[in-house]
Amino acid sequence: MAKAYSMDLRERVVNAVEGEGMSRRKAAARFGIGIKTAIDWVRSYRETGRLSARPRGGRRPKKLVGEYRDWLLQRCRERDFTLRGLVAELADRGLKVDYRVVWAFVHAEKLSHKKRR
Repeated sequence: MAKAYSMDLRERVVNAVEGEGMSRRKAAARFGIGIKTAIDWVRSYRETGRLSARPRGGRRPKKLVGEYRDWLLQRCRERDFTLRGLVAELADRGLKVDYRVVWAFVHAEKLSHKKRR
């Protein structure tokens, strides 16, 4: 993923539009950025007075915490399980999770999830 544009460039574009009276299209052409980018920067500056880039990325909080985590650990240690079965059991308990979430939890806790014959 590409990096955000520098604050210096943002300031120069907004200054050209606000200070010099240049159109946003001309400012975009002058500084070699997209027209939409220049329009968004000027709009953001007018609405909030800030030029900084918005935060990007980040992590989502885990769903399997608290009582669900405790229940799942106990359930996995009591008897055999399948990942799809655990997803269904969690749904019955009121927590909608994806197969991948359960797999990541089982993997992180180093619990075996192999079926026994």
